[in-house]
Amino acid sequence: MGGVKIGLLGDVCLDVYWRADMRKSELSRETPHFPLPVVEERMSPGGGANVAANMAALGPKSVRVFSAVGDDWRGRELLRLLDRLGIGLSGIVVAGAGRVTNAYVKPIRMGFSGVAYEDPRLDFASLEPLPREAEDRLVAALDEAAGDLDVLCVSDQMPSGVVTERVRARLSALAGQGLRVVADSRERVGLFSGMTVKPNEIEGAKAAGLDPDAARSVEGSARAALALSEKIGGGVFMTLGARGSLYADGGGSWHIPAHEVEGPIDFCGAGDSSLSAFGLALAAGADPREAACVAGLCSEVTIRQIGATGTASRAQLLAWRARIGERAA
Repeated sequence: MGGVKIGLLGDVCLDVYWRADMRKSELSRETPHFPLPVVEERMSPGGGANVAANMAALGPKSVRVFSAVGDDWRGRELLRLLDRLGIGLSGIVVAGAGRVTNAYVKPIRMGFSGVAYEDPRLDFASLEPLPREAEDRLVAALDEAAGDLDVLCVSDQMPSGVVTERVRARLSALAGQGLRVVADSRERVGLFSGMTVKPNEIEGAKAAGLDPDAARSVEGSARAALALSEKIGGGVFMTLGARGSLYADGGGSWHIPAHEVEGPIDFCGAGDSSLSAFGLALAAGADPREAACVAGLCSEVTIRQIGATGTASRAQLLAWRARIGERAA
């Protein structure tokens, strides 16, 4: 992986965590509410930006991001965080016309017992389509860099995000010209033709036109993955949570089991780790089933990081693999 040049195209986001100590709260005199006394504020890359952070943690030769942010403090903070990780930012467009930078703000309450829980999240996102001028600059940046990338991962999360119909068409064209493209999309995974896609079992079944209940078993998920592969004309790397993952293409389907993870777990960011590791492993010479194994190991490392959108480093990955080997022995 150390020789791979990888790119991330998609919807970047700023994750903001506010820890509120309710022992310090006093009833408001103006309203019948107890305010949240925030005692700690921390921020980290989220959404597609967390995929890029996961890529950087695995130590490739270079990581570049292609996206759009707003001209606001959230965008500037997100760019600062990515720059600190050594991630290339020349493909990030600062869009005007009132576009805001995506942000997920997560208030976390704690009190006397030591138990902490998360309040409903506060989301910032642009509701209007990406301006044409910003889309032009994004496509131009992608075209300029495509010949220098070994693999491009796509994180399509927002309804009005940067992965527009025109951008999807350009991705299909680049994949047809030989660029490895691995696309993860919450709602539109069935529209990414001619490349590898990474849905979970529910997303994959829906994109294949099947009842999501059909994907409750590994066998049903395999049928959905094969149907989706035929529909898009590309490979399907389908994640199955605690059941592991599947890879399917014209040659058939293969199940990759997961390993047991002890203790408390937090699934936040597991898909980001999986996408980044799968793409890096493919570009480093792994076949898709081997890449799926590496992706699963990275996710198993990430879900053990509680209260954070975590990443998996090379050292953590190798340590976890060694621990699994000791168990087997």
